[in-house]
Amino acid sequence: MALGGLAGVVVPTSVWAQEPRPEITPGQRKPPKKKDAGPRAVAVLQMSANGKASVVPIAILINGKFYDATAYKADPVPMALEQGTVYEGERTGNSLGLFTVNSALKATAVNAETPWIGTGVWLPTGSEGASKGMKAESAPKGIERSDEPPRLTKNPDATKREPEGGSAPAASGAPGSSAPAAKAPSGDEPPRLSKPAGSTPDSGGAGQSGSGAPAAGQSSPSSSTPSIAVDTKGDKSADAKDGEKKSDAAANVPASDSGAAEGNRPKLRRGKPETSFADEEVPGYSRPGATPSTKQGGNGPLVATAAQKGPVQIVPAISDASGPDPRSYTFEWLKGEEDDRRKEMTSMAKEQLRAYLAARAKAQIVPKTAVPHTTHIVAKKPVEPILSDVQMVAYDLWTSNQPVIVYSATAQLPPPAPGAPQSAVQNDLQYSILLVAYPDTYNGLHKIYAGVTDRFHLDITPRLELIDAVDADGDNRGELLFRETSDAGTGWVIYRATADRLWKMYDSLNPE
Repeated sequence: MALGGLAGVVVPTSVWAQEPRPEITPGQRKPPKKKDAGPRAVAVLQMSANGKASVVPIAILINGKFYDATAYKADPVPMALEQGTVYEGERTGNSLGLFTVNSALKATAVNAETPWIGTGVWLPTGSEGASKGMKAESAPKGIERSDEPPRLTKNPDATKREPEGGSAPAASGAPGSSAPAAKAPSGDEPPRLSKPAGSTPDSGGAGQSGSGAPAAGQSSPSSSTPSIAVDTKGDKSADAKDGEKKSDAAANVPASDSGAAEGNRPKLRRGKPETSFADEEVPGYSRPGATPSTKQGGNGPLVATAAQKGPVQIVPAISDASGPDPRSYTFEWLKGEEDDRRKEMTSMAKEQLRAYLAARAKAQIVPKTAVPHTTHIVAKKPVEPILSDVQMVAYDLWTSNQPVIVYSATAQLPPPAPGAPQSAVQNDLQYSILLVAYPDTYNGLHKIYAGVTDRFHLDITPRLELIDAVDADGDNRGELLFRETSDAGTGWVIYRATADRLWKMYDSLNPE
């Protein structure tokens, strides 16, 4: 009856439907962890005409952020100038050689331009360093080179002392051991006790003297084994000498305060100097903990000596244990293209200078003078500045075969014509011009940086001097390294060039 009652009941299909399968989300691949490439230091090498070089640290890259290399972990020496750190000098991305830091010097002046410099050994590319090869010896150490059978000893000097005390009486029968007994002990080996004359020798003639020597052919139980007694004493003295040398060596090792032996401290590219670099005295610098002397210049500024006078080359350098290999940033011009670009950059530089002079003239207050009424209005000709020290360099920073052009020049206004009205702008000033341009879509030059300044406006626009292109962050793309001069002093600045502008990556005068 119950079944018949259920026959007319309509059961929804959702009840009998199959349960939904659980959604199985596919395993998402985790992005690969970026390998920590370690620290990367940027510096410049100062190479003088006499072949000597020194390194000036600029910045050190740690976990994607730049720090001041002259202050980073300076306890007491900055990590960028630790002994054994190797820098690779580069010119337009091409390797010039390796510089191994041997010692760090600190400036004695308070406001020194470069507070730290490193001295060391410069090894140009293609040259071989002074390597000391292994020389094969005629006989291994510890083996007596004579007609007797070879005998192994702990100390090679023990075999040299054996014929003096044990083998001489057996060979000649004469008191040949009196000389070693009377010999004064040297500073390297411990003193040896000798028996008085007339006593019974227990070391095979070690206590014999010239007056109380036994007769030839005399034999005794103690003289039958002279060499064994001497060897035993020689081994004990050798062990004591080795122990003293090890203890002295351990005592003379200075404790390091820089933390270089810590396991979690990052390392730069390290190496061993090719030769022993002499500790030279650089005027104006001293080693940490050393008392400044008058020979080092005291607290005065850095003064070049007679050997250091002459042209000094500034070469950028990189120190990175796991960074990419150097890549050339040289741009190859087509025939006639460089001259056309130079004319365009020169015209752009003159326009930027005129705009700078016009802005300065508007900012100055000039007393009004009575101007005579004239019927004709004469158009004023644009100022034609005189450019000097013109330099133009092109880099292929992005491997795109498109040049990033850096143009620099020094400009000066021509003297005013006789009878011309006095201008508000001084004609004897020298103006520094720096332009950076990049070709746009229509192959025209697009200005990405323009800087015009003089000695009175360095606080607004610092003067930049191009050093070279260098891969500062290790991404296989080049950046521009400049020397910066402002009212705050002289420093270094690194810019990354893009298609629109220059992005500042590091500024030693204004660190963030």
